Amino acid sequence: MNRTAPKSQSYKIRKLIKQIDAAQNSIISDYDLYLFNEGNHHRIYERLGAHIVEFDGVRGAFFAVWAPNAQSVSVVGSFNNWDGRVHPMKLRGGSGVWETFVPHVTEGALYKYEIKTPSGELYIKADPYAFYSEHSPATASIVYNPGEFHWNDQSWMEKRSNGFFNKPVSIYEVHLGSWATVPEEGHRPLTYIELADKLVDYVKKMGFTHIEVLPVAEHPFGGSWGYQITGYYSVTSRYGKPEDFMYFVDKCHQNDIGVIIDWVPAHFPKDGHGLARFDGTALYEHLDPRQGEHPDWGTHIFNYGRHEVRNFLIANALFWFEKYHIDGLRVDAVASMLYLDYAKKEGEWVPNKWGGKENVEAIEFMRRLNSTVFKYFPGVMMIAEESTSWAMVTSPVYTGGLGFSFKWNMGWMNDFLRYIGMDPIYRKYHHNNITFSMMYHYSENFILPLSHDEVVHGKGSMINKMFGDLWCKFAGLRVSYGFMYGHPGKKLLFMGNEFGQFNEWNYKQSLDWHLLEFDLHKKLRKFVHDLNMLYKTERCLYELDYDVKGFEWLDCNDKDHSIVSFIRRSREEKDFLVFVCNFTPVAHSNYRIGVPYDVFYREILNSDSYIYGGSNMGNLGGVHADNYQIHNRPYSISLQIPPLSILVFKPVYAPDSACWFWGAPAVSLEVF
Repeated sequence: MNRTAPKSQSYKIRKLIKQIDAAQNSIISDYDLYLFNEGNHHRIYERLGAHIVEFDGVRGAFFAVWAPNAQSVSVVGSFNNWDGRVHPMKLRGGSGVWETFVPHVTEGALYKYEIKTPSGELYIKADPYAFYSEHSPATASIVYNPGEFHWNDQSWMEKRSNGFFNKPVSIYEVHLGSWATVPEEGHRPLTYIELADKLVDYVKKMGFTHIEVLPVAEHPFGGSWGYQITGYYSVTSRYGKPEDFMYFVDKCHQNDIGVIIDWVPAHFPKDGHGLARFDGTALYEHLDPRQGEHPDWGTHIFNYGRHEVRNFLIANALFWFEKYHIDGLRVDAVASMLYLDYAKKEGEWVPNKWGGKENVEAIEFMRRLNSTVFKYFPGVMMIAEESTSWAMVTSPVYTGGLGFSFKWNMGWMNDFLRYIGMDPIYRKYHHNNITFSMMYHYSENFILPLSHDEVVHGKGSMINKMFGDLWCKFAGLRVSYGFMYGHPGKKLLFMGNEFGQFNEWNYKQSLDWHLLEFDLHKKLRKFVHDLNMLYKTERCLYELDYDVKGFEWLDCNDKDHSIVSFIRRSREEKDFLVFVCNFTPVAHSNYRIGVPYDVFYREILNSDSYIYGGSNMGNLGGVHADNYQIHNRPYSISLQIPPLSILVFKPVYAPDSACWFWGAPAVSLEVF
């Protein structure tokens, strides 16, 4: 006999709460307010902000905003002629949350909040929880429901749940507004829909595994590149609507490309319609400028010790994963959050309660952030842009770490760029710049970044960092990229670097795609493509990125020739690659390096090949090992090493060997 299970007491209580809320024309329960005020409402964006609902058969918009110190709050908009007297909001007890229901307001309506401050001034503020906003320079929030989208990325989402630590991660960093433009329409930037076709197709052909986009949250000033945000829950309207960005992410996932977005919880701008002095008081920030302002950036610092502010940020991180299926957040300026004296002189900062410079509240915030994110989305990436030697950034929270999954290796980046930017004749005096990173590599889970920050503000483009004539510049960039892909750690390359753009990046204009009409630029891009293919094909280049068994120096001491050689290994003992990098424009004959086995070593990549614009010097497909010991190895190979080059060799075993030979990747595959 079928029986209906009795409803639990908790179910009845929740139903009663909903009935009471409906009777009060509210979608916010007292329990919602309790969780919000203690900082633990992980879906607060479903309560605060603007939401289309129906009460007693009447559809309209429910508005709610946190402004605890306001004398009064009204919602103003296109539906009431921006008149604050028409729709005043009511305060929900001591929660600081104001709310109201406005009948007949439909999706697309413009609105803001009129807030009467404690001093009696009237502030007109955009909604901190708005899902959509007007195109800059307009600043109104828009009533919008971003949830109505049919996703087709189930296969990707299932694969993502296993994480990315032992998988290839090659990131193409992009500023969406300047990757490409439409000349026929006044050089307007591409829309999300157009990017879903053109950018995704390009990234897939190039062999990158992920796209990282500079912040896509709403920001008033394009020159901030998206790093000064006023609408944390609002995907920027510069390139389309929220569902258009969802389409872009969905298209990436259908093509096995992950999406990372830059996220900025470190600071926010002082624009009048934004978070600054939101209810007339220092609500989201600290009042004391020694705590609440970044002097270098002219922005406010979040007050991480305030529960509702912490809730705002953590829920926002979850929002991007939940609503937009984002695969990772690259957390900007973590160092500025960790240190109270960051970019400040003596007397410009306030020590913590123990007299130190560590921002204890920010540290606790980051630990809660990462713990909460991985609780709901265990397979995603949380990436710290942290430029100091702060310990255990990527260690679990339960061991005392900050809990990030990856950290940008800014130390490697600075040493690397300093080394490859100098005249090769002086490199032997700075050999440690290219080798030192392996002394600390296993302290964190590193990503090797050559990002947008390195090609702006007079730093020069990557190709212009190289020394010498045009041939040397391109050869130098090839060996530099090859070393980067051979070095343990995930990879990141900013747009334009892959084909050697001469001009520094300019957010106001498209990349210089016309350069691909010239042979050296086209061949450099092919080399980056082939590096990606090699990287994704060979497990030894990613499987043990953070395990000491995955890397061995063969010779890191030949500073006189500026040559380094090393082995990358996978979990299978005999599956490895041999890398030889020559950082001078001098060729070498009969250069000997040690190898572990007496087999043939096939040359599977040579950056000096004519197909990459090189001089075509090499080893005629490979060399067989000699019974000659060197570099503490029982065998060795004698090589012809081209100038400014990287050579990669793969051992070829007999058919009955325990190791199966995969063969070389499609390094000669013509794609472009």
